[in-house]
Amino acid sequence: MSFNLPVYRHPDLNAPPFTGAPPARFVRAEKAGVAPENYHATSIYPEYFHLGKGVWKLPRESRMDCVVVLTDNGTLQVRESRNIEAGDRVACGRQENGEDGIFVHTLAFEFMDRASEKFAFRSRITRETSFSIDYDELYELLEFEREQGFICWVLGPAVVFDRDARQAFAELVNRGYAHALLAGNALATHDVEASLFSTGLGQDIYSKRTVPLGHYNHLDAINAIRKVGSLAQAIDRGTIHDGVMRSVIKRGIPFVLAGSIRDDGPLPEVIPDVYAAQDRMRAITRKATTIIAMATQLHAIATGNMTPSYRVMDDGLVRPVYFYTVDMSEFAVNKLANRGSLTARSILTNVQDFVVTVERGLRMRSS
Repeated sequence: MSFNLPVYRHPDLNAPPFTGAPPARFVRAEKAGVAPENYHATSIYPEYFHLGKGVWKLPRESRMDCVVVLTDNGTLQVRESRNIEAGDRVACGRQENGEDGIFVHTLAFEFMDRASEKFAFRSRITRETSFSIDYDELYELLEFEREQGFICWVLGPAVVFDRDARQAFAELVNRGYAHALLAGNALATHDVEASLFSTGLGQDIYSKRTVPLGHYNHLDAINAIRKVGSLAQAIDRGTIHDGVMRSVIKRGIPFVLAGSIRDDGPLPEVIPDVYAAQDRMRAITRKATTIIAMATQLHAIATGNMTPSYRVMDDGLVRPVYFYTVDMSEFAVNKLANRGSLTARSILTNVQDFVVTVERGLRMRSS
């Protein structure tokens, strides 16, 4: 079975509510970083703006909770409020069905209808939920996206606390199933620790035995990389001989390590400025067509908030952005699904088992 993108349902611009709708109102910002009164805040959905004379435009890139700026050349830019410049023409109006010249397209994609009864068992994701079909659909999606999309992984350190999971994810990277990586200092630090000492926070990543003075290992790992200068230099010198970061850097895959107030060190590549890190993450999510977030609630929620439900491709195709969240916590996996995304999917499992299963499943399908 091969994967097929769902069809985008283009709105009929020659029918109500588009016919007779007024042009969208764009008001100049008086002060940098401050939106005009009654500004329009974007959602996760595709949104059309009436520029007059029946011309409706869909921004090529979007993000929820942002404003829309009409540039001098007639394009629409979706910007964070902090990036508003004085004099920018910002879309205003909070009616979303054409009344203000703005249409929020909540029925954009023709997804397969799921049967829905007034009363039904197992309608929420819990530890009893079955996921066999979710894995099979994910295999098909990843095979498609490896060649025709942009796969972004959002990782917590649990992925590298297990020997098999760490090796499996590095293999996914080596086989082309990763086009970008978003994480924090912990993921990279413990990946380096595993390479240098075969431990994660001082515990052997296979036997789970705590080693003597192991609580020093992650600090020694950071110190070793800072002494050399960077992860890339440590890889070139052979200091880091395996693992996730080695595979990512050797393949030239873009990554963002966003800093946290609780970081040790941190590693040289960690971005300490939270807004600079957000901008770097945003540059990657603009390209993403599938995002998989594993065992990192804060990074998953942050990434989800900056990821729209759609992308406009270079050939004009409008396609969905798929977002998976994987965690053992029912709260964590439901958090992103509850944000209203068209395409958010959740899998409730140990992320180490998930990575090993996905790598094995993809390998078996290709053999």
